[in-house]
Amino acid sequence: MAEIVESGGGNKKGDGKVRAKKLSTRVDMTPMVDLGFLLITFFMLATTLSKPTSMTLTVPDKDEEKKEIETEPLKASKVLTVFLGRNDDVFLLDGIASDDEKAPDELTKVRFGTELRDAIFKSQKRINSQNEKDAEGNLPFVVVIKPTEVSSYKNVVDILDEMAITKTKRYAMVDFLSDSEKKLLGDRVTPQPEDQ
Repeated sequence: MAEIVESGGGNKKGDGKVRAKKLSTRVDMTPMVDLGFLLITFFMLATTLSKPTSMTLTVPDKDEEKKEIETEPLKASKVLTVFLGRNDDVFLLDGIASDDEKAPDELTKVRFGTELRDAIFKSQKRINSQNEKDAEGNLPFVVVIKPTEVSSYKNVVDILDEMAITKTKRYAMVDFLSDSEKKLLGDRVTPQPEDQ
């Protein structure tokens, strides 16, 4: 604990005054260090470490015996097509097919975050208000996500996060661009020397 060290004081020189002894204290730090390590050990054992988060991704059944159900093709008016480009650019076609003559004017460029989220909510609201639910009770809004050669893995993760944030239940990931889509997007999705 603490220890008091006495040092001899009161020199007896010729003046005859008796001086008080000087006392110095020395604090032993060992118990405080022990307490510190006990507290550190307690909090290390008592806290829970952050668990890694993973995204749930719904994929089709792999059951080969299951028969494919014939459905009618999706109408372009019910689809928001999302093209992932370079430098975190996102190109949207909202309710229009890529081979439509209005497609070049309707193709919009947005960035990830609130700009993309607002565009998804706007499209979702428009499509769901103009169309009825299908026979199974699903909303008509569908997002088709098309990563391109110049997009990154981060872009795919970001768009899947946006699907979760906007609570979009029906979306499809398609890694194929049709000829009309390639023509529409042009050099925005073709690899450039700086992409290497």
